[in-house]
Amino acid sequence: MIRVLLVDDQPLIRSGFRAILDLEDDIEVVAEAGDGLRGVALAREHLPDIALVDIQMPVADGIEATRRIAADPALAGVHVVILTNYGLDEYVFEALRAGAAGFLVKDIVPEDFLHAVRVAARGDALLAPSITRKLINRYVAQPLGTGTGTGLEELTNREREAVALVARGLSNDEIADRMVISPLTAKTHVNRAMTKLRARDRAQLVVFAYESGLVVPGGS
Repeated sequence: MIRVLLVDDQPLIRSGFRAILDLEDDIEVVAEAGDGLRGVALAREHLPDIALVDIQMPVADGIEATRRIAADPALAGVHVVILTNYGLDEYVFEALRAGAAGFLVKDIVPEDFLHAVRVAARGDALLAPSITRKLINRYVAQPLGTGTGTGLEELTNREREAVALVARGLSNDEIADRMVISPLTAKTHVNRAMTKLRARDRAQLVVFAYESGLVVPGGS
């Protein structure tokens, strides 16, 4: 059973998502919150697999809520997925840096929404390749200049290659094709890189790849 926490200040939005999720036999909505601080408190109480968190909320916004969840070792198993009204608003990259596992646009069709929740619960491919590429083009166009090179020495050459491909928006299957290895080996390279870099998920690998200089915006 996938346990979901809904955090959004608009009751109608929460009700809509809940109505979709409640129809599924393998998904359970364990709690709802209307602000970020309450969302963090409920995350600690219920330990959901997924926290669907709106970006703009009173008391504490989605970025602050994400930051608090990501910083709490007891909530290491909680995957935060940001809800946004726009595909790529100004807050998305900041949310990923804060520890979000990915993001969804609120007008997503129900089938894609359910698929995204299940994918996020697995901790696999949390950012769709097309969304990742758009994110890179718009939000990582300017290198942040912090932490350049930090952590790269901990990775093997193959792990570096896998991380670079994750940052380009490739799935594990696509990484396997590019590196001429099996999908399982590709996933192993990605998971080992995440462990060495202490990244919560693939989204954090994207951030690391650009901040470290492993991948240059616009490069091949």
